[in-house]
Amino acid sequence: MTALVKHKGGCHCKAVTWEIEAPAELSVDECDCSMCEMIGFLHVIVPQSRFTLLTGKDNIATYTFNTGVAQHYFCKTCGIKSHYVPRSNPDGFSINFRCLDRTNVTGHTIVPCAGLTWEEIAARVAHLSKE
Repeated sequence: MTALVKHKGGCHCKAVTWEIEAPAELSVDECDCSMCEMIGFLHVIVPQSRFTLLTGKDNIATYTFNTGVAQHYFCKTCGIKSHYVPRSNPDGFSINFRCLDRTNVTGHTIVPCAGLTWEEIAARVAHLSKE
């Protein structure tokens, strides 16, 4: 198993901050679905047990659409979506690599992800939120 390190991140104004445990070398999914394409979200998916919300619980707004499974979380102050619960991984969190403090990141690889044909990639990423 790859060693895990702590990474911190959050929204632009830092009202919402979090910490994840993930490898120092990250695989980052670049999804082309309508939501991710519009906001430039780059996914790092972790199990719920490896995500800790540090600040801003009361400063988060939630948006859902379509199936209602995905929980899109936005900072009420600056509007940034730094993390969310994805439909592909309802037992985990996807954090936006662009909102990550990269102090502990030794490298990353961006992997294109065909979100427009979501059902085809759901099985490929489902394991990422498992322990």
